[in-house]
Amino acid sequence: MRAYSCDLRERVLADFDGGLGNEAVARKYRVSSRWVFKLRRQREQTGLIAPRRGRTGPPRMLAGQEERLAELVRRRPDATLRELRDELGLPMSLVTVWRALKRLGLTLKKSPARR
Repeated sequence: MRAYSCDLRERVLADFDGGLGNEAVARKYRVSSRWVFKLRRQREQTGLIAPRRGRTGPPRMLAGQEERLAELVRRRPDATLRELRDELGLPMSLVTVWRALKRLGLTLKKSPARR
């Protein structure tokens, strides 16, 4: 979903400053009253009304460890994901290790033994 334009933001705030309430402004411009409230709060706190950048989420668990992981795979190409995780010594899921390998373009052929 795209952010609302600065032009719309200016008109919404102008109408609010002109005396219309949150609900009336929201109905007039077909936006949610919660968005109007958040826009007002953003202006009060930062002085800006432009859309904020999207949030990116938590940092990667293996940030800065990619070269170390690649070296482990070069040394032990037959290691399982669990063995690689244990060698790294970081608390993470096996999927995190797999995704890091995928980003690095590395593959593992070995699977853990099955019953």
